[in-house]
Amino acid sequence: MSEEERGTLADRMARWRLILGSEPPQDGGGGGGEANQMQAMDEALSMLYDDDRDGGLGDPNPDIARWLEDIRTYFPEPVVRIMQQDALDTLGIRKIMHHPELLAAIEPDVKLVANILSLSRLMPAKTKETAKQVVREVVEKLTAQLAPQLEQAVKGSTYRPVRNRRPRPKDINWGLTIRQNLKHYQPDYRTIVPEQLIGHGQRRQSLKDVILCVDQSGSMASSVVYASIFASVLASLPALSTKLVAFSTSVADLSDQLQDPVELLFGTQLRGGTDISKALGYCQQLVHRPDDTVMVLISDLF
Repeated sequence: MSEEERGTLADRMARWRLILGSEPPQDGGGGGGEANQMQAMDEALSMLYDDDRDGGLGDPNPDIARWLEDIRTYFPEPVVRIMQQDALDTLGIRKIMHHPELLAAIEPDVKLVANILSLSRLMPAKTKETAKQVVREVVEKLTAQLAPQLEQAVKGSTYRPVRNRRPRPKDINWGLTIRQNLKHYQPDYRTIVPEQLIGHGQRRQSLKDVILCVDQSGSMASSVVYASIFASVLASLPALSTKLVAFSTSVADLSDQLQDPVELLFGTQLRGGTDISKALGYCQQLVHRPDDTVMVLISDLF
């Protein structure tokens, strides 16, 4: 067997050992740093995936910081993200709350934010700041995606054209003026004598009231995250007056927290039942201009 073939075989055996989780060889194995690296990779995998292993992540006091450092050292970034997510699933979000270093390392997403919010009142102080940073990262990412589209949509719906019937010469819309005055065509002169000059329309801003009524019962966790960020973006637009009402079996008006979406999210309570009638009754009191008010109910009806 050639040297190259022996190297390939050894590499395959090492990979299979990592997959199967067998104990590392006890003969010292040679290989120097490479053997030590393979053993470190094996230990990092075992801490996460070997349920019966002493010192694993399932222990009461796992060495989370060392494990995170090891997986970043020995595995590529896509594998690291998978292992971090598996650690979250294995330990459960409640246990993660006591390990801010793991919480900070996990790739943040809406599902993680929803889990954090559902346990925010049980969260120890040492973890809360880390949790807020995770939430802020997701909020900023979603806001960057939503804001331009919302601003454009709102601008188009709240600015109404106003036709100018007494335009200055430079403001005359000649195309529209000719079309509107074709009936005044004078055959003898082979020309149109316009009865009404039409100017380029100016645009007038029309203020709208928006009321978002959001179900914050336990089954609505991810929707509450999206709706709260959506409401915060709307509140930043001067053309809108935005209110946010969250409800379960009770009703909470969170409109005064719209300027800080992170604090807004931590002000929600993801639990309880659903009393839509009570929520709509409260929202009805907020309607002062029915013709210029849009109310949106967000609920799974459970």
